[in-house]
Amino acid sequence: MPTALIVGASRGIGLALAEQYAGAGWRVLATHRGTQAPAALAGLTGDIGFYSLDATDADQISAFAGEVEALAIDLCIHNAGIADPHTDFGDLDAEQWHQVLRVNTVAPIMVAQALIDRVLASKMKTIAFISSEMGSIGRNDGARAPIYRSSKAGLNAAVRCVANQFRPQGLIAVVMHPGWVRTDMGGPAATLSAQQSAAGIRDVIAGLSEPQSGRFWNYDGEELTW
Repeated sequence: MPTALIVGASRGIGLALAEQYAGAGWRVLATHRGTQAPAALAGLTGDIGFYSLDATDADQISAFAGEVEALAIDLCIHNAGIADPHTDFGDLDAEQWHQVLRVNTVAPIMVAQALIDRVLASKMKTIAFISSEMGSIGRNDGARAPIYRSSKAGLNAAVRCVANQFRPQGLIAVVMHPGWVRTDMGGPAATLSAQQSAAGIRDVIAGLSEPQSGRFWNYDGEELTW
């Protein structure tokens, strides 16, 4: 039975991913912030373990790595992230920018760094980071949201480095755009449900092989420009 770690599984896309992987017979390690797993997550059925993890807290990352040090993690999906209010140039706040970068750019890589040996010990050796097409420089033809865009562009660049470094060991590391999803971040007008996005992400991940590592994928399998 393969093992999937979903970082940020308490709601939205992360919750849907945890539900779908557990439903497909995977062992799921689901992280959430706070001491108690939210009711929606705790109510899922299957082989699911719940773990408290604030991905911006170095001590919590270290403690979590210790909890899973005996496991092989076939697939790690880092879903945790935040949006900023899409503040435009002229109204930018440095502290807000630092916080978004800390959560969206730094935290996913620090978690991956702490768990890389567990992933490399598995059969699939796969890490997927939920990014956004707003992190694509090639697709950036507007002026809005420099804070959020830069946080995802930075994540994309860092993941490319991770993929290049561990390619000889067989690691597959990718970034993925989940689509415009009806979550707290995406809003009620979005075109996809969390279940639809998660299903697409799972299909893309299932089709990955080593040549696809270090690349940027849409939830529907389209490759996106950096």
